[in-house]
Amino acid sequence: MRTAIFGAAVLVAATCTTPLAAQESADERLEALADAYYDYQLEQFGLTENANGSTEQGDRLWSVAPEAQRARAAQHAEYLAQLDKIDISKLSETAQTNALVLRTLLEAEIGDARFSEWEMPFDSDSNFWSYLAARSSFPTAEEYENYIGRMRDIPRYFAEHTANAKAGLERGFSVPRITLEGRDVSISSYVVDDPEQSPFWTPFADMPRSIPQAEQERLRAAGRAAIRESVTPAYAAWLAFFREEYLPNTRTTLGASEFPDGPAYYAQQIRQYTTLDLTAEEIHQIGLDEVARITAEMETAKEEAGFDGTLDEFIAFLRSDPQFVADTPDELMGVAAYTAKRVDDKLDEYFGFLPRYRHGLRPVDPAIAPYYTAGRGGLEFCQINTHDLPSRPVYNIPALTMHECAPGHSFQAAIALERDDAPRFRRQTYFSGFGEGWGLYVEYLGNEMGIYRNPYERFGQLSYEMWRAARLVIDTGIHHYGWTREQAIEYLSSHTALSDREVGTEIDRYISWPGQALAYKLGEMTMRRVRAKAEKALGKDFDIRKFHDVVLSLGSVPLPALEARIDAFIADGGQGLSGVTYD
Repeated sequence: MRTAIFGAAVLVAATCTTPLAAQESADERLEALADAYYDYQLEQFGLTENANGSTEQGDRLWSVAPEAQRARAAQHAEYLAQLDKIDISKLSETAQTNALVLRTLLEAEIGDARFSEWEMPFDSDSNFWSYLAARSSFPTAEEYENYIGRMRDIPRYFAEHTANAKAGLERGFSVPRITLEGRDVSISSYVVDDPEQSPFWTPFADMPRSIPQAEQERLRAAGRAAIRESVTPAYAAWLAFFREEYLPNTRTTLGASEFPDGPAYYAQQIRQYTTLDLTAEEIHQIGLDEVARITAEMETAKEEAGFDGTLDEFIAFLRSDPQFVADTPDELMGVAAYTAKRVDDKLDEYFGFLPRYRHGLRPVDPAIAPYYTAGRGGLEFCQINTHDLPSRPVYNIPALTMHECAPGHSFQAAIALERDDAPRFRRQTYFSGFGEGWGLYVEYLGNEMGIYRNPYERFGQLSYEMWRAARLVIDTGIHHYGWTREQAIEYLSSHTALSDREVGTEIDRYISWPGQALAYKLGEMTMRRVRAKAEKALGKDFDIRKFHDVVLSLGSVPLPALEARIDAFIADGGQGLSGVTYD
């Protein structure tokens, strides 16, 4: 499952020492079940839970073999059966949200297993091999030992993925070939003669002084050996398989409808990524309506810029004029950094609770940047893609930075982690509809916060919103209506100011990752709708800081749970979070 919970999964039901039926209340029964689920996830994926709720990987990687995947699905089905036995009407309001979150997680994981989704273990955007190498040093020798252990486990891990990919090829369940051309560069950079040239060497290059010198040398020697004997051979074998066997035999069709049981698979992906009960036809029409609405706003922004010409001519100007191109990667990162600090200056006007956790700002790893999306946010750092600067116009960077950094993904993840009253299993849970919906919502919020300084940056925000609206049309067009790649490219190119490189990269992402692109706009529309409902109902008692705090205090939930929480927010007169001062 690619969306629900930090890639992991946790304890068998038998580990609950007290039978669920004997718990004193429905809330307690649910809490015990949720803890059992979470502990099972931690055990299955070799994770250790820290005191603050974060997790660390141990000295092994998890199993992706079919038997392990099916065993997890069976355990998840058992958890779901136990959840079904709990009377929802007897749960507290908070517990009802927890139950919905747990049910949605379990159903998504069971759904993935139904279609043996592990047999397509990567796509043009995300993969299993680009995120294993650490990009910074570890604070303790124990963490280095764990890292070395994981490196030693890579051959087994890659072999299981290879077997899964072969099984997918045999039944026509593969990534479309057109989206994978040139992606082997993300593998080849790990095939090196000198271990110290491997991306896996980075944490050994600058080890902390707290580790004694002799211990550092021992760990470096072990690291070199692990890279030379395990890591590099595994990547070389995977590269050969990718080039010689996988790529030549991938399918030449595009849509999920061409998969075995394709329509049912696409419907399951829609439900998983959006957490809404919408059909492909309904989503397609929503997208068309949003595209028309945003087009009118783009015409207004063009006029504000004083451009004398059509909207198409204005977009062509934005794509080609050198004033919008950064001269160096540092200049582009500087625009992002300045945006982030201007956001910091406004945060207390829009949020009552500010997280203690701080994130960094980094460029996307050069090994994956050529085929990576524009950026990505995370708890520890958010990333901005600096590859091919002419394709990264600076007028898009403010909206991108808000989405990925603060008050977008990195900010949201920190608040989720610091919710002391949150159940363990919800602190790092992630639903795309909520998470990506929030990211797009805060791009819009940038207008109210005064982040967009000129009509070009305002147009960049609208172009990004149009990008997500067009996804509703394009994703369903490809996977339900049978669009060609050329149709999809033309639609995205003609409706946004994205560069040609970004358009091509994005379309390949939608082709190879059915349903995920739908989450952004549908989530954002839900957030804007429930905010408007709260503003109307509460009138002068509506406080934007309290609204945002209540939304983010949920962590990440299915969108129906968000709506239910805002209904309660309205019912209690717009109360914010206890312990937070809103003077």
